[in-house]
Amino acid sequence: MPEAVLVSWIGRTDLRAAAGETAVGMGPLAQAVLVSDYQQILLLSDFPSEQAEPFVGWLSAQTAAKIRLRCVKLSSPIDFGEIYQRAVEALEDLDCRQIGLTFHLSPGTPAMASVWILLAKTTHPARLIQSSPEAGVAEAEVPFAIAAEFIPRLLRQADQRLSVLAQGAPDEAAEFAAIIHRSPAMVRVIALARRVAVRSIPVLIEGESGTGKELVARAIHQASPRAARAFITVNCGAIPPELVESEFFGHRRGAFTGAVSDRKGHFERADGGTLFLDEIGELPKAIQVKLLRSLQESEVTPVGSSEARRVDVRVVAATNRELLSEVAAGTFREDLFYRLAVAIIRLPPLRERAGDLSLLIDALLQQLNVAASELGIPHKKLSASARNFLLQHPWPGNVRELLNTLQRAAVWSDDETIGLDAISDALLLSPRNRYGEHEILNRPLESGVELEALMGQVARHYIERALAHTRNNKTQAARLLGFGNYQTFTNWMNRYGVGHVEQ
Repeated sequence: MPEAVLVSWIGRTDLRAAAGETAVGMGPLAQAVLVSDYQQILLLSDFPSEQAEPFVGWLSAQTAAKIRLRCVKLSSPIDFGEIYQRAVEALEDLDCRQIGLTFHLSPGTPAMASVWILLAKTTHPARLIQSSPEAGVAEAEVPFAIAAEFIPRLLRQADQRLSVLAQGAPDEAAEFAAIIHRSPAMVRVIALARRVAVRSIPVLIEGESGTGKELVARAIHQASPRAARAFITVNCGAIPPELVESEFFGHRRGAFTGAVSDRKGHFERADGGTLFLDEIGELPKAIQVKLLRSLQESEVTPVGSSEARRVDVRVVAATNRELLSEVAAGTFREDLFYRLAVAIIRLPPLRERAGDLSLLIDALLQQLNVAASELGIPHKKLSASARNFLLQHPWPGNVRELLNTLQRAAVWSDDETIGLDAISDALLLSPRNRYGEHEILNRPLESGVELEALMGQVARHYIERALAHTRNNKTQAARLLGFGNYQTFTNWMNRYGVGHVEQ
């Protein structure tokens, strides 16, 4: 019987599992060795040996198989040609005629997974597996043949079907776990963010204020090959115009009044890592030219110096503006826009994330309760009417407005249960929505308006508020809403499915 040999790259999630991070579980490699009996395990690693070797020791405790570590140097973890060459060199050390090969697709980058698929379907027949904490270890079925003559072309550009299969491997998805979602709109966003994360290309994130642009930017950085290096955040709108150049590119001592020593700018601080430019649309036109040059030439010249310095920085920018409109108006440079917008990710507003609001309410309230526990403050929960009120609000301020509202309500509520009045009062202090006082009269018609549902929403909202305000006294509630008697009010309650309101 052929000797069973598992061949795989070591992924970042594997290292995190060995370091004891419970959020990632056992990691793809440990999952695989626990469910199958391998006689040999050949591991390839482009991580430093001081990271890879402790992992091998940890994995050895999970299996009796002989483990061999092959550390390789890659100029880029997404260079297909280089990855292919290193993988073939590693396999040449094995007598493939006498063994049964298995390639693990989940650890590493999509490019690494694609190369395993190429080899398994051509020169090195092998079983393909992938794993995840949810689905466990499973054989990966590739429903098409890849002829050997296509290898050169596929090494230059991944076949779309290969990329989809490789992207399905969830090894590097843990970085996006903090982004709470299940709506189709956000599922598409996360899939796109995962796809661009492993490539060192500029990304432009668009979205209204409060939609989580920085959260997505951080996840992209953490899932990228630059994760171990700096993530520098810059609020472009908060820098005084006279200091913008110095903040971005640094300055030499004596360059201007107050420059008492040399200082690195944001580009140099982010060297090797990611520079997140929040509210990029706020940058003055004059600095846009210099920013473009730095992106094109990969170098910066500090204020007061004539010597350019090389930098290796990935730029992720974000804006709540329509930058193409700014380009048309002449306030934002067209060449800079297209330099930044290699990959564009549009974050949907909360009102368009069907199914996410309830999840976010629970998660944010739990977050507030954890913080309160450290101060000895009892946990809070929402009454049914308060929760329903939150679910009906359009949240023009998005997730940030939701968090602020919950925080205020938790502080102001004397009881452990946050009632409708506390939520309503907290919401009144929220930023005014983008439609003004008559938001309900100005909803966009492009995506359609369910008028009957909207009228029912308004009716339920005011019936519940009146009941809460009068402590479920129907006569008083009917009077507040202009009904002649409580019987008519009761009919409306029945029509819209409203019972007594929790206080």
